[in-house]
Amino acid sequence: MASMTFTITALPSGRHFEALPDEAILAAGIRQGIGLPYGCKDGACGSCKCKLLSGSVTHGPHQAKALSADEEAAGYVLTCCGVAQSDVVLESRQVTEAGAFPIKKMPVRVSSLERASHDVVVLKLQLPAADAFQYRAGQYVEFLLRDGDRRSYSMANAPHTQATGPSMELHLRHMPGGKFTDQVFGTLKEKDILRIEGPYGSFYLREDSDKPVVLLASGTGFAPIKAILQHMHHLGMHRPATLYWGGRRPTDLYQSAWIEQQLKAMPNLHFVPVVSDALPEDGWTGRTGFVHRAVLQDTPDLSGHEVYACGAPVVVESARRDYLAAGLPEEAFFADAFTSAKDKL
Repeated sequence: MASMTFTITALPSGRHFEALPDEAILAAGIRQGIGLPYGCKDGACGSCKCKLLSGSVTHGPHQAKALSADEEAAGYVLTCCGVAQSDVVLESRQVTEAGAFPIKKMPVRVSSLERASHDVVVLKLQLPAADAFQYRAGQYVEFLLRDGDRRSYSMANAPHTQATGPSMELHLRHMPGGKFTDQVFGTLKEKDILRIEGPYGSFYLREDSDKPVVLLASGTGFAPIKAILQHMHHLGMHRPATLYWGGRRPTDLYQSAWIEQQLKAMPNLHFVPVVSDALPEDGWTGRTGFVHRAVLQDTPDLSGHEVYACGAPVVVESARRDYLAAGLPEEAFFADAFTSAKDKL
């Protein structure tokens, strides 16, 4: 006898899919090609939070910062660890449209490793030429490690760059003791073979809007933002866009020279670098403090904007809270929180 399934419906898109009785809603959606919004897939970041309109959901382990008891009582659920107990209707405005790109597994070859700063490597990968890999600017792939673990990194190059050769640029920060980044910063070399799966994620530019765009990045959260900027330029978009990139010290803004070049090509793009812990020898004379607050200093009313935020979970969550309070509509906040293994403890 076939096992019973529950129907999950996402509004306002009306897309629906089936979930097994013990299957997380997010996993069920991804399995059937329906892209719900998510970040860590591990109950740590809150990116997948959405409103339960009807039905019953029970949660697996998750962090209170991702979904508080008050939010749960108010009818919010985390789809990454929420399991349907009945047919369920959710409000999720970031559900991908029908025909999202297929998720593929493939081997990739390391074509170059370049130190961009003391703890960031720009990794370039050659993709199998015969197996076209399609993705949206802003999405990410997962590296499949030998022991079954996975590590997620965003593409830093826009899809149109594949035309000159199938390749992928990723920005990796060294996490000392990290299973994958210790390998990248220690033993990984050109021509090595890695395995990836993707594309994943609902973090990409909504092209049907002409609202001014705020791009907020902390650290290597710049990677998917770079892809989005390349994509905007490729499409000839004229939407006003301001990039706020935050780091502890100026060297953390490891590709600011690339941005300076981009500013010449994109007259509607503005760049606000923000440094939180500059030392006297840095000679920093630019903006200081928390990067997400710099946005509010410049634009106290965000009601007419769209925000794309990427980086450390504390930055993304602070931005979400403070920007909604500054008038930003909830459906105009798009985020990808970079969670590391220690964020999930």
